[in-house]
Amino acid sequence: MTAREVLDHFPAGHPRGQRPAEEKAAELRSQGQPATVVMDLQSDRFLVVREGGGDR
Repeated sequence: MTAREVLDHFPAGHPRGQRPAEEKAAELRSQGQPATVVMDLQSDRFLVVREGGGDR
């Protein structure tokens, strides 16, 4: 499994679901940072992570 850099995180129980995480990822992508959203089941959070693993 590839390590990923977590750029931000949001609780899975948020009233808007994963939308805040998706909006943050879109904001980062518009700034030129490769970002995507994944669900971390252990912490019950949506994570905004850098795409491509640990690459910079």
